[in-house]
Amino acid sequence: MIRKLIIATHGQGLHEITLAVEDAVRECGLDEGLCTIFIQHTSASLIVQENADPSVCRDLERWLSRLIPEGDSLYTHNSEGADDMPAHVKAALTASSISIPITDGRLSLGTWQGIYLWEHRRRKAARQVVVHVQR
Repeated sequence: MIRKLIIATHGQGLHEITLAVEDAVRECGLDEGLCTIFIQHTSASLIVQENADPSVCRDLERWLSRLIPEGDSLYTHNSEGADDMPAHVKAALTASSISIPITDGRLSLGTWQGIYLWEHRRRKAARQVVVHVQR
């Protein structure tokens, strides 16, 4: 089964998509299998991260922005704005896909784990995420 999710983002940051992915898994009706999530963009990414304390997400965003700052003189790709090339670098260092086992009809996430779309651009976007569930 393949489902395409459209995730609205409101600028840079981590946007939890766990519930949307869980809904797609539940629709397929499998007890066991594998869920692969893929983002169809090069300036946003996917991660599994703690979803209990929001300060974890804020700290991750600040850390990555300090590591990959906007306005670096090495960037030559800047026609789409100062945040575009840093967004591509951030996406390259994180993940474009994640695979999570399905056990007893549910994602086998840990107690404090959530699935996040990490938006690296400042502008609003409608990001496309493909969820593939297989036995």
